[in-house]
Amino acid sequence: MAIFIYDWRVPIKNTLKLSILLLIFIMLPACAHLNPAAVPAEIATNDHDALVVYFENLAKEAKVKLHENKRLLRKYEESPYLFGRQGQDVKSHAAANIREYERTLRESQNYADFHRKMAIELKGNSLNKAKLNQDRDLSSKHLESPAISNEHL
Repeated sequence: MAIFIYDWRVPIKNTLKLSILLLIFIMLPACAHLNPAAVPAEIATNDHDALVVYFENLAKEAKVKLHENKRLLRKYEESPYLFGRQGQDVKSHAAANIREYERTLRESQNYADFHRKMAIELKGNSLNKAKLNQDRDLSSKHLESPAISNEHL
């Protein structure tokens, strides 16, 4: 006769695995929409001039913070004894911040250049369309079609 021993840990492990998978599949799409170049909601995505200004300001802020962190790192390297036991933490934190602000600066400048080109391109297209509309001759003598004349009526 077989004795069935109920192990209460098996359903808990399976439930735990299932809940972790469910949590992962819920969080994954939530994080998928995150954009590295997140733009404030008040700026329209097709307003390239405003986007250029936004990304240039972002680059300026990153440049200021980059210089502050470089100054802090230089200060640490000149006199590490002033920082005590937390010196290595300060050094590694400043180095990580420098890398991050350099990346932000580079990306912001790239986005600003891209939107500047887009703004110039859109302005160029609108100017070309305006010029085409200006070149059209809308006088009445050109509106009458040669195929339809008063003789056939």
